[in-house]
Amino acid sequence: MTKSELIQKLAEANPHLYLRDVERIVTTIFDEITDALAQGDRVELRGFGAFSVKERGSRTGRNPRTGEAVDVPAKYIPYFKTGKQLREKLNAG
Repeated sequence: MTKSELIQKLAEANPHLYLRDVERIVTTIFDEITDALAQGDRVELRGFGAFSVKERGSRTGRNPRTGEAVDVPAKYIPYFKTGKQLREKLNAG
């Protein structure tokens, strides 16, 4: 599901809201999650899962075209861990 599909589904489920308002709500939620992660915070949505940031250390990689060794610097990556309710729903049978 894309962001626009999510907005469309939410707008259909809430006909009393304008499409532009639903779009603004979804964008605001995503922006807040992104900002929290950028500050190093953890975002937990009970029953759904938790977003956090992990540091990936520097390492020596390889250029696949030339086979030459390349230094890859350390970086931060987003990490998602599913919540118990989501895992149970996915594995319900």
